[in-house]
Amino acid sequence: MTVTPTDFLTQATTRLTKLAADAEAGGLDRAIELMVDAIRAGGVVQAFGTGHSEAFAMEIAGRAGGLIPTNKIALRDVALYGSRRPEELAGSNLERESSVVDELFDVSLTGPNDVFIIASNSGVNGSIVGVALKAKELGRPVIAVTSLQHTAAVEPKHPSGKRLSEIADVVIDNLAPYGDATLEIGHGVSSGAISSITAAFIAQLLTIGVAQKLSESGDVPPMYISANIPGGDEHNHALEDLYRDRIRRSA
Repeated sequence: MTVTPTDFLTQATTRLTKLAADAEAGGLDRAIELMVDAIRAGGVVQAFGTGHSEAFAMEIAGRAGGLIPTNKIALRDVALYGSRRPEELAGSNLERESSVVDELFDVSLTGPNDVFIIASNSGVNGSIVGVALKAKELGRPVIAVTSLQHTAAVEPKHPSGKRLSEIADVVIDNLAPYGDATLEIGHGVSSGAISSITAAFIAQLLTIGVAQKLSESGDVPPMYISANIPGGDEHNHALEDLYRDRIRRSA
């Protein structure tokens, strides 16, 4: 079967259009409110994703046009700041390991007023579910970005038997199909994975919504500007200093 770039464009734009319409109808309002509440209380938006879903966390935390009171939690933190060996980061074993969660929280910069936003296409791996459960145990609200179609079709891998979507206070569907790929190439092979594109769009919709909500109430949204324009570093570092020891920026 022959597929074209336009076929994939259609798969992407159809989903992005639906996400935008849902957002305009208020579908993201509760998530935005939780993020705004955390920031107003002096908290931080904690973003977590593993595998390709780490790209979602990078869209939330530490980028130009993004919110400054944001922090990206990554599995590699247990090696960078904890006692795990670097070779344990190879492959996907750590992603599926629920026992890593306590170590991850021990080395992460989290606080009582934070909100957690967790991205996972499948929503069933041990570390993903474990972080969500730990956040809820600590009394923190959890926002999930996941594929409802995919997560409903697979078995949870966490000992609790739960999915991310069953733990979160707010669930946002990334509209990816089961298996993520959108185009059948032939011979049982599919391509055109979509979840990274829709998740990035969701991250930006949330960021825009939070910034607008803060601005409408008379607050100046604490936003990054590009470090590659004059004054960018000075602007960013001054605002980052307000959240010293609560956000981590690394290469």
